[in-house]
Amino acid sequence: MFLDKFKRSARSLKSDTYALYLAYRDPRTPWYAKVWAAAVVAYAFSPIDLIPDFIPVLGYLDDLLLVPLGVFLALKLIPAEVMAECRQQAQENQNKPVNWWAGALIMLLWIALAGLGIIWIVKYSFIQ
Repeated sequence: MFLDKFKRSARSLKSDTYALYLAYRDPRTPWYAKVWAAAVVAYAFSPIDLIPDFIPVLGYLDDLLLVPLGVFLALKLIPAEVMAECRQQAQENQNKPVNWWAGALIMLLWIALAGLGIIWIVKYSFIQ
């Protein structure tokens, strides 16, 4: 019973994320909702996560918390009639886009953090 409910919620989240992508492109969506929806969709469809999945527990925590919370808030910001139409379109067409720009941005963030870590290690390892 719990597993079935979880699977339905996951499918609903996936469909709602794609519907947000469609709502972002709709001219009836307010600008502030477009900005938030674009950020949520970019992160959700990005092939690279902010916290990589290979990190125990934390890797999946961002997918389990950040995306649903972002979708929830975006759904509150977008007019109900726009979301109803976009949900219907999402049901008809399940070809989700992959956001390589957001993936590249997150990859650059990780490279910068790795570079800072290397600089920090080199700087403080030679002081002793």
